[in-house]
Amino acid sequence: MLLEALDGDETVFFTAAAASVQVQVEPVGRWFEAFVKRRNRSASSSFQELEEEEESSEESEDEEFQLEEYPMLRTLDPKDWKNQDHYAVLGLTHLRYKATQKQIKAAHKAIVLKHHPDKRKAAGEQIVEGDNDYFTCITKAIEILSDPVKRRAFDSVDPTFDNAVPSKSEGKENFFEVFAPVFERNARWSSKKHVPKLGTMESSFEEVDNFYSFWYNFDSWREFSYLDEEEKEKAECRDERRWIEKQNRASRAQRKKEEMNRIRTLVDTAYSCDPRIKKFKEEEKARKESEKKAKADAKKREQEEKERARQAELEAARLVKEKEEEEAKQAAQQAKKEKEIQKKAIKKERQKLRTTCKNWNYFADTEADSVKMMEEVEKLCDRLELTSLQSLNEILASGSKEDSKAAVEKQVQEVNTQLQREREAEVQARQAARTADQASGGGGAGGKGWKEDDLQLLIKAVNLFPAGTNARWEVIANYMNLHSTSGMKRTAKDVINKAKNLQRLDPLQKDEINRKAFEKFKKEHTSVAPSIDNAVPSERFDASGSDGNAAAWTTEEQKLLEQALKTYPVSTPERWEKIAAAVPGRSKKDCMKRYKV
Repeated sequence: MLLEALDGDETVFFTAAAASVQVQVEPVGRWFEAFVKRRNRSASSSFQELEEEEESSEESEDEEFQLEEYPMLRTLDPKDWKNQDHYAVLGLTHLRYKATQKQIKAAHKAIVLKHHPDKRKAAGEQIVEGDNDYFTCITKAIEILSDPVKRRAFDSVDPTFDNAVPSKSEGKENFFEVFAPVFERNARWSSKKHVPKLGTMESSFEEVDNFYSFWYNFDSWREFSYLDEEEKEKAECRDERRWIEKQNRASRAQRKKEEMNRIRTLVDTAYSCDPRIKKFKEEEKARKESEKKAKADAKKREQEEKERARQAELEAARLVKEKEEEEAKQAAQQAKKEKEIQKKAIKKERQKLRTTCKNWNYFADTEADSVKMMEEVEKLCDRLELTSLQSLNEILASGSKEDSKAAVEKQVQEVNTQLQREREAEVQARQAARTADQASGGGGAGGKGWKEDDLQLLIKAVNLFPAGTNARWEVIANYMNLHSTSGMKRTAKDVINKAKNLQRLDPLQKDEINRKAFEKFKKEHTSVAPSIDNAVPSERFDASGSDGNAAAWTTEEQKLLEQALKTYPVSTPERWEKIAAAVPGRSKKDCMKRYKV
């Protein structure tokens, strides 16, 4: 801070001020650490001074507190010291865990002066020798309460602490009156300071959420080592001490688990009964409903906008389509008119050509030549375009008979030449198609002619081995090579190409092939008796009458054989052994004989 100018002083400007420069400084040190702690605790510097004043005023408070005489002190059993109330023994029942170490020492000093065995003995009181005197309980009490670890263990199992958890029926009527004292009572077990309060009905959502978040993640320092049933100091060996420690750890863990379950039950019950939670949920539900409604309205408006845009597009497309259709219709009408005009003009020119040639007697001297020329003229009328007809008619109208004849003959010659070229091109196209058809029939043995028997055998094999058969075309080729009478060996490629050619045949040719196949089948089976619905399985015997099973094939065996033939195609190694294994009671030879019959 600048000093105030005195009378007669003058302000002198020495140099210009430099431009400001931003410098990043990282705060450190114990004063900054204290500031951060105060900020995190939302406390001012005066609050920390108050804490220090409270600690310094403990001595004055020690002088003001009063001891409460424990009426049952003289009746205590020194052997049962672990079950006694140490605070009551020292007369600190009204302070308990809030008592300071100075207060505990002062209480112990006062009670020792009154109940020490020497004092009582001097007063003429009968004293029990050894550790059986009740003064031992006072010694144990100060021993426990003066040690912070042992005192915390005793405070954890404070006999006066109420572990009860209110029920839902109790909390629904007077929630704050019922649960606020319970949470304040259990806050003493928190490892963290500044436990949030339950609050009131007017608490904000953040405050309520912070409260339940704290208690759902509650960190308790409460431990139950004071209730250990065994003391490891009494063990006789190391193994026994380890066993005692193990038992104590297990019992502490179990009690700790029960304590955390109790806290969780308390928080769950309070959460379910808290009217603020219900209010927040209703507000959240209303907010979500409003958002959902707003979203639905926005979506509806968007859909309506899209629908309007789509309708506009459809309307525009309809107008464009109508316009195009109208233009196409007009163009078609115009083309039709032009076509009609051209047609009339061609008809007129043809008639003019016929009339002119007729007047010249078709430039012939005999009847035969006249008829021949008449045919040529009709050919000209059919083949020539309008411009060619007009040019020819102009020549005929302006020229002599010889010139007209020469012009007509020249035009006839050109038309005949054109017709000849078209016929040759058609013949070449047919020949090329026939050559391509033959080339598609495959090479090697497949390129040779297929007899009717081979075609019928191919059709039978294609029907016998339908699509889905394993290695279908190899199986069909092997089947044809096995049963063909022509002696020609066919490959799978030959069979595929011929089957495709048969598929490309027109229906009349297919019907002809099927008819021939049926006639051949009928001719070969004329001696077969007609089947009967209740016919029994046929009996077939070996020609030699010796090897194989001569028993009749049943319907079930026939089905098994057919299924095995489909399952194991020709390319399967040891095929007939597998087929025989699939038909119980039949040998390999029986199956082969049945298949060949």
